[in-house]
Amino acid sequence: MSSVYEKYPSKLLENAVDAIGSLPGIGSRSALRLALYLLRQPSENVHHFTEAIDALRDGVRYCRNCMMISDSDECSICSDRSRDRRTVCVVENVRDVMSIEDTGQYHGLYHVLGGIISPINGVGPSDITIDRLSERVAELVAGTDDPQDVEIIMALSGDVEGETTAFYIYRKIAPYGVKISTLARGLGFGDDLEYADGLTLGRSIVNRQIFKP
Repeated sequence: MSSVYEKYPSKLLENAVDAIGSLPGIGSRSALRLALYLLRQPSENVHHFTEAIDALRDGVRYCRNCMMISDSDECSICSDRSRDRRTVCVVENVRDVMSIEDTGQYHGLYHVLGGIISPINGVGPSDITIDRLSERVAELVAGTDDPQDVEIIMALSGDVEGETTAFYIYRKIAPYGVKISTLARGLGFGDDLEYADGLTLGRSIVNRQIFKP
């Protein structure tokens, strides 16, 4: 923090700046500006803001099926019986689900891994929800006469870590005999789904291809 902001007229202000500044992408100057902004707002507005954050942290759940965030044990996507229940799109995080849903081009279910395999960051297969995905695939296969009626779409980033994760998942679920596909490469190498424009992402879903390890 620069010297001009090393001292505050209030310890409470300093604590608020430190808390806001702990958020990603928020520097010390922005944190101070936001803290002073909140200080100028009616108390009921600020209380509503803090209560919403508390409720988010303490009340949010993860869907028992796909690990998407939800207000209940089953998310709205999994509980929607109009969705194609034999197609599961595997994504890294919640933001990817939101990006794909925004395209309006996909009508199946999801599975949120909660990360990707990254040895350099200490993330291994057991740290994400690959085992739960394998269980879901087994359940889907058990409910159909032809395993090829079940499709698992790999919607992971095209960088080395994403490809490593996709290959690991492929080896894990290939013995079930299901159809395994991947997004068409309208996305550049290393692109995150979160930052892809809706048209490109939508086309990548519609024109998905058979996964080739």
